[in-house]
Amino acid sequence: MDSGDGEAMEVPSAPRLPPVGGWPRAIVLRVLALLLAGLGLYQSKDGLGAVVVLFILVVPFERLFPRHAHQKFRRPHLSLDIGYAFVSPLLQTIGLIAAVFVGVLSFAWVPGLLLRPLIQSIPEPYLLIVGVALFDLAGYWTHRWYHEVPQLWRFHAVHHSPEHMDWASGFRAHPFDGTLIAPAFFFLLAAGFSPEFSGTIAIVQIVLGLFLHANVRLRLRPLHRLIMTPEFHHWHHSSEKDAIWSNYSTFLPLWDMIFGTYYMPKDKRPTVYGVDEVMPMTMVEQLRYPLVGISNPLRWLRHPFRSLKAMFKGLRGILGMMKRSAFRPRHEPFERAVLRVQKPLEFAPEKNQPL
Repeated sequence: MDSGDGEAMEVPSAPRLPPVGGWPRAIVLRVLALLLAGLGLYQSKDGLGAVVVLFILVVPFERLFPRHAHQKFRRPHLSLDIGYAFVSPLLQTIGLIAAVFVGVLSFAWVPGLLLRPLIQSIPEPYLLIVGVALFDLAGYWTHRWYHEVPQLWRFHAVHHSPEHMDWASGFRAHPFDGTLIAPAFFFLLAAGFSPEFSGTIAIVQIVLGLFLHANVRLRLRPLHRLIMTPEFHHWHHSSEKDAIWSNYSTFLPLWDMIFGTYYMPKDKRPTVYGVDEVMPMTMVEQLRYPLVGISNPLRWLRHPFRSLKAMFKGLRGILGMMKRSAFRPRHEPFERAVLRVQKPLEFAPEKNQPL
């Protein structure tokens, strides 16, 4: 900063403020996070191994070829994301139980059974291509609904909450967000693909996702419409209005191009990330965040029929939003798309009517 007479003035550091809720609460949350990390590392060292591998393979490229040169290695909330990596084995166990439940209830296996005779008639050399395409198609719609249906978005919002994209940001995810892959996995199993093949694709998707978050200025323009690139996924994480609700595919941008959610402008690059809602920045609070407002499970014991009725009413509302999401017009502006999907009674039917 210049003082006006040519002399540079030192910018004072920001004051250190007490954490939200006070220090006692902050200490308790930190201790709980450390306990979770300890349990995760005790269960498996895979999370620690993933941190080491990504640090060795990705961080040097981030330092040499950064997408955002101003972003420091020790950026805000780096410890939170590394903590998620350490806890990931424990969270994945919890998520696996939920994934089986969601995979069965998603009914994604129904179209898989219908397609099974056709799949079995495909020659062996082409099965790999067909399997990846079908997995990506099922994953596309699941991912899209996790963004466009509020009840599902609350789980996925944790993954989108980092305001800095780098080698560690991909670890941040709610365990129930892992159910995102379950419908696609069950779809492939029902269609006749082996569990090994389906599981390998799911693992590749997870590992690839970690690399695509990196703070590396790889544009790979010739590949934009062929396969998923870091540029494609960075736009998916961008909080710019034109980029919201876009780029849902896992491997092939083809599905975004077909269903009108492809967004890859030529004249700019993504710079702003995060979510528009207030997201707590501690692990324990983030794990609790999607569950706030959900009724006490013991209510089922006291009022089973009333609870069952409320559950079916909620599922009906979710299915309605999924249907409206599937049939909303291609390339519809974000504000109108939100009204069409989430608040149809407030939606203006006239094409040119302002919001």
